Amino acid sequence: MIIFRQLFDTDTSTYTYLLADALTHEGIIIDPVKELHERDLSAIRELGIELRYTVDTHVHADHVTGSGSLREATGAKVITGAATDLICSDRLIADGETLTFGNEVLTAIATPGHTDGCTSYRWRDRLFTGDTLLINACGRTDFQQGDSGRLYDSIQRLFAFADETLIFPGHDYAGRRVSSIGQEKTLNPRLADKDRQAFMDIMNSLDLPYPRHIDRALPANLTCGLAA
Repeated sequence: MIIFRQLFDTDTSTYTYLLADALTHEGIIIDPVKELHERDLSAIRELGIELRYTVDTHVHADHVTGSGSLREATGAKVITGAATDLICSDRLIADGETLTFGNEVLTAIATPGHTDGCTSYRWRDRLFTGDTLLINACGRTDFQQGDSGRLYDSIQRLFAFADETLIFPGHDYAGRRVSSIGQEKTLNPRLADKDRQAFMDIMNSLDLPYPRHIDRALPANLTCGLAA
C-alpha cells in the first residue's frame, strides 16, 4: 500500500508530490514551494506522514523551494542532486543512489541539461522528472547552465524505461497532470522522431521570456529557500 498526493501551485504552475509508505507512514516530498508551506504541512499532518526527506529536482529559477522551511518544521533532511553542490543540503545524491522511506525506495537518475544538477527520480512505476521532461515539452536550456545536447542525452535515459512508465513533471501550464514514456516518445513535438541535432536546433531557436521570479528565486534556492 502507498500514499501518493499531487499538489499544484497556481502561481508558478509547479507540481509538488507527497509519497509515503502506508504501513509505516514514513514519506518524502518532492519540489515543495515555500509560499505554500502551510498547505504542505497540512497535507503531511492530514495523511499522518513522518517526513523523512524533502527532495528538490534541481535549483529552481521559477519559485522558491520550501525544503529549508520544511526541514525546520519537521526535521526532514534536504536532498539535492550531487551536481548542485549546495552546502545547505543534508545530502547530495548521486546517480543511482537511493532514498528509503518505510518499505519504499526512491532512485536518483542524473538528468542534466536544463541545469547541471537536474535529477529525476524513479518510484515504482513512475518517474518524477522535474523540468527535464515535461508533458509535450521539456526544460529550457538558454540560461543557468543549460545545454541542449546534454538535455537530449538525459531524456534518452528516461526514454529507455518501459512505455507504460508514468511521467509526473515539475510543471504544467495547461493543467495536465500525468503522461507516460510512450506518450512523450510519440507526441512530444520537441522529441518525437527528432535526432539530437534536430532537438538542439529546436531548443536553440526558442524565444522564451525571462523567468518571472528568477531574480528572487535563484539566490534564495542556493540556501534551500531560507534566504527568501
